[in-house]
Amino acid sequence: MAANKTNRFDEVIAQEEKHIKKHVIESIVEDQPGVLQKIAGLFARRGFNIETITVGKTMQSGLSKMIIVVEGDDSVLEKVEKQMNKLIDTVKVISIPEKERIARELCLVKVNLSRKNAKEEVMNYANVYKTKIVDITLKTATIEIIGEPEKIDSFLDLMKQYGIADVSRTGITAIRRG
Repeated sequence: MAANKTNRFDEVIAQEEKHIKKHVIESIVEDQPGVLQKIAGLFARRGFNIETITVGKTMQSGLSKMIIVVEGDDSVLEKVEKQMNKLIDTVKVISIPEKERIARELCLVKVNLSRKNAKEEVMNYANVYKTKIVDITLKTATIEIIGEPEKIDSFLDLMKQYGIADVSRTGITAIRRG
C-alpha cells in the first residue's frame, strides 16, 4: 500500500512540474518614481523571481506599461496578479497567454574574430539569422539580433564557438494579438 502512495505522489509531482511555464504579465502603472521599486519589492517579499522586466511609456500620458516574465505554475500567476492589483500605482494587470501574444527581445552580442575565417563565418550566420552587424573591428563584431528568446538563445549558442566577449539582452516585451 505504501508503494502505491509513493507512486501516486511521484505522479502528482510529475504532473505539477509539467505546468510550470513562463507567464507574461502586462501591467499598466502610473508613471511615477518608485513604482518599479514597489513592484520588484512585492516580488521579492513573496519569493517570486522576475525573469525579465521591460518598462516603457504608453500612448496615454502619465501611464507606463510593464511586461514582466515570471516562471511558475498557474497558482504563481494568480498570486502575482492579485498582489500587483493591490498596489495603488497599478491601473491594470493581465496575463497574456502564449497563443495570444507576440513577444520579442533585443540582444547585442560582441563576438571575437580571432580565429581564421571567423569574420566570414560570423557574417554568414548573421545573414541566416537576419541580424544586423552594428560594429566591426579587426578583433570583434557586435551583432544586433531581434526576435523570440529561443531564436536569440540559438544564435548565442552558435556564437560561443568564436568566444562571446559581451552580451546585453533587453528582456521580453510583448503585445496582445489582434
